[in-house]
Amino acid sequence: MLKFQLTTSDDLKAAACIERKRQIEEARKSRIFNPRIRRIGIDKEFLDRQIEEKQRQRQLDQERECRMDEALVRSSQLAIMLEKREEEERRKMNKEINTFRQINQRMEDRREFDLYDPDQLKKSLPPRFDDDDQRIGPASAQKFQGEDVRQAERLKEQKEQMQSWLMQQMYERRQNERKQQNADEFYQQTVISRDKRAIALEKMELECRRRLNETNAQFNRSLAEEQEYRRRCDAIKDEEDKRADIYNHVTGDFLTEAKEQAASNRGPNKPLGNRYKGMTDNELQAIYQEQAQQMLEIKKIKSEAKQHDAEWERLMQNNARAAELYHRDLDEKKKKIRKQIAEENLRLAQEQKSHRDNINRMPYRHTPTYEFFDKFNSSAR
Repeated sequence: MLKFQLTTSDDLKAAACIERKRQIEEARKSRIFNPRIRRIGIDKEFLDRQIEEKQRQRQLDQERECRMDEALVRSSQLAIMLEKREEEERRKMNKEINTFRQINQRMEDRREFDLYDPDQLKKSLPPRFDDDDQRIGPASAQKFQGEDVRQAERLKEQKEQMQSWLMQQMYERRQNERKQQNADEFYQQTVISRDKRAIALEKMELECRRRLNETNAQFNRSLAEEQEYRRRCDAIKDEEDKRADIYNHVTGDFLTEAKEQAASNRGPNKPLGNRYKGMTDNELQAIYQEQAQQMLEIKKIKSEAKQHDAEWERLMQNNARAAELYHRDLDEKKKKIRKQIAEENLRLAQEQKSHRDNINRMPYRHTPTYEFFDKFNSSAR
């Protein structure tokens, strides 16, 4: 009966060690017998990996730049869309205001229109046509031309109508103020979102930021010029309207006719209604005070709008300046990195050159024979 010796753990360890040494020897042979590595003396695989990594990094940079360009285009389109929406809302609001004025603020609807109505005498009836007028009764001897019989009722109706107009104007003013406040809040939210978007876009490349800044600067200049032109046109129009209004009042029937024609025999404070063309100093003073108050409010609104435009212009300039400083710093860092890479490449080139010079200057002391060459490619040792 045959007896076989059992394999122990030491035998397995020894076999594994021998196999590992054999694999190391085979790997060493592949490196030593490779003429490219033996003659050049560099690690080509490592250099190939470096080249692949650089190419991959360059591709990633290009993809990142493309994504940044697309984000910049989307942000520019969003900014243009918001500007167009804001301009459309302003145009719509101005159109509604003009329509409201044409419908609800006509000259015929003014409270004092009956005072300077050019057709008032044509519309009114004479006190009587003749002595046989049906409106004159038995006590006609007590009726005098120019008496205001319905004075109390007329004054009461005028007061009620004036109060109704005041309440309607107050309600419309509150509605306009609420609409203006909502528009201002929406505009502020738009400005805040745009500022956040501008801060995020500051990290983009120099070329994109430069073009965006140039476009924004040109747009802001054109917008400022357009706003300044509109303000000048509005000021000229307001001045012409004021002059026309003053001329109309000065040359109208209201100021050219004498006050004595409205005097009544019932007293100095009871003028004839159909001939009354003037107002007292207190009434005029109240009107002047209201006009002065309105002028102050208009000046305040214009100054706030001008201050808002100046703050917006200053904010855009600060953003452009910060972006310019950031890209300058980025260019300086890139220059330093390129300089370091160039110095490192120059040093490696000098080392390789000195190594080749040393090899070329090295003298051969012994002349090899055929037996010496036969020993190559036989083993890795």
